[in-house]
Amino acid sequence: MELNLEENKHLNKECSTLILPALSIGNVGQLAVDLLIASSKAERIGCLDDPNVLPCVGNDAYSFSTQGDLVLPLEAYESPANALSLIQQRSPVVKGMMVEFAKNLAEFAVASGKKHVIILSSLDFGRWQTIDMSSGLQIYYLSNTNADGADDQCEKLGWKRMKEYDPNQKLWKYLDNLAKGNASQDDLLLLEDDLGEEDYYPSLPFAAMFSCFKAKDIKVTCLLCYCSEGDNIPDAFHLADAACNLVGLSPDTFKGNEGGKWVIPFSWQSVYGPPPDMSLF
Repeated sequence: MELNLEENKHLNKECSTLILPALSIGNVGQLAVDLLIASSKAERIGCLDDPNVLPCVGNDAYSFSTQGDLVLPLEAYESPANALSLIQQRSPVVKGMMVEFAKNLAEFAVASGKKHVIILSSLDFGRWQTIDMSSGLQIYYLSNTNADGADDQCEKLGWKRMKEYDPNQKLWKYLDNLAKGNASQDDLLLLEDDLGEEDYYPSLPFAAMFSCFKAKDIKVTCLLCYCSEGDNIPDAFHLADAACNLVGLSPDTFKGNEGGKWVIPFSWQSVYGPPPDMSLF
């Protein structure tokens, strides 16, 4: 993975916390990163080039200008005033190359001096075993602070550890060995006939990313929420709020953001396409 810096831009050593999405159902992680970039007034410093990410191109996602800058599949942003680095991913990873992509991300994080990586992602609501909506939308987390995935700070924030994480379960263990270079992709063929429901979670992109950052001894925290396909904007606000709480920020404390409110990205105006042609009715 190579970072192509824009003219007169450079990596800021003070931005030691990296927030990025892991693609999953409803694209909630990407939408949450959109909110964080727009609200923190983060500036794009460059594009990341990785052969494992499918190509795409589009217009500027955050500017109201009629002539914006082109956006690419993988971009790096920084908000020095808030000590944050952010990566936005706009296209999926080539099938079968998720672990290689995650390894490249982990190497980039090490090379750029990141101390804490926060991964934002979503889980399929249909697999939620214990449904309790009494406290509203629930944030689940996974951390490498302790061997069982627990983290005291996350617990104090009222989040629930992802109970499906078991470092001794075969697929989680395989991911860990693969991230450390002690296994190969071919070894997965030996496991495929024995995979069950419990293997859903370690098969998701966030799990590969978690394992690869963990293998590099970088502090990594996954923030997760259950959702279904549809209008996932409320879930994105919820996940972005959680990321802010973890790093001690909020829209009220974002420097350069007047009014203390979330800034809605310009690209969200067309998230669900244009309104219907009323002449049809």
